[in-house]
Amino acid sequence: MIATPTRKPSWLRAKLPGGLGYAATGGIIDDSSLHTVCQSARCPNLGECWSRGTATVMILGDICTRSCNFCAIATGRPIELDLGEPARVADAVAKMNLKHCVITSVARDELADGGASVWAATIRAIRYRCPNTAIEVLTPDFKGNTAHVDIVLDAKPDIFNHNVETVERLQKPVRVQARYHRSRSVLRHAKSRGFTTKTGIMLGVGEEQSEIEQTLRDIASDRTDILTIGQYLQPTKKHLPVSRWATPEEFAHWKIFGLSVGLGVVESGPLVRSSYHADEQSQKYTDAEHLKSKSA
Repeated sequence: MIATPTRKPSWLRAKLPGGLGYAATGGIIDDSSLHTVCQSARCPNLGECWSRGTATVMILGDICTRSCNFCAIATGRPIELDLGEPARVADAVAKMNLKHCVITSVARDELADGGASVWAATIRAIRYRCPNTAIEVLTPDFKGNTAHVDIVLDAKPDIFNHNVETVERLQKPVRVQARYHRSRSVLRHAKSRGFTTKTGIMLGVGEEQSEIEQTLRDIASDRTDILTIGQYLQPTKKHLPVSRWATPEEFAHWKIFGLSVGLGVVESGPLVRSSYHADEQSQKYTDAEHLKSKSA
């Protein structure tokens, strides 16, 4: 794979951190002793999102048992399980006054249930403390164990998100321990239980145009509701190099194509991430009328 020059194109300029909103969000996170994927994954949108008063909380610690070659989150063997975390997450969501919250986690493959019980406790704590907040979860694949996925689903999140990240051919070099068909099976399982499902992919890790097209067709065939497409950014020199900078015009093309093959919502752009403006991405599936029809 040949890397492009390190200089980013003009369309990848993100808002710098700063301002009262940014400081307030950071204060809530620090006071609650929580981790965020914004910081751990070096998200380019941290400045904008925190300034808007939103952050994606990362539960189950900040050490991941997997070693994906695109991700900046630390890899290792976690040494503890924080059972007080769900209540602190709910408290932070309440303090940020979020209408739509996104919770994610590291992979905890060393735990018997992959951390599913902590996921469920976190969802229930948020629901109890913030009954009017839509809850979106971005989970690991739980090694494809549907019993563990069901523990999360039984807590009734509003949106179930699990990212396939890239095309089938590149799964091993990009995600290492994950599998394309396993991720798809997890999403299909959540859909079979009636949940709104969401996934995301990156461009710029060596994929071919025909492979992107096939991936979008696969995702649509799984009846996935929401898809996000963004540009991969190399977090450190130790990670995969960027193979190319996809243009805004290409992202616009994939949005049109995704909608044409049956996806309900496609958010596609250089700086798009799973949780970036997630409230807007998911509004179609979290408005009052939609939720009322689901519970009827």
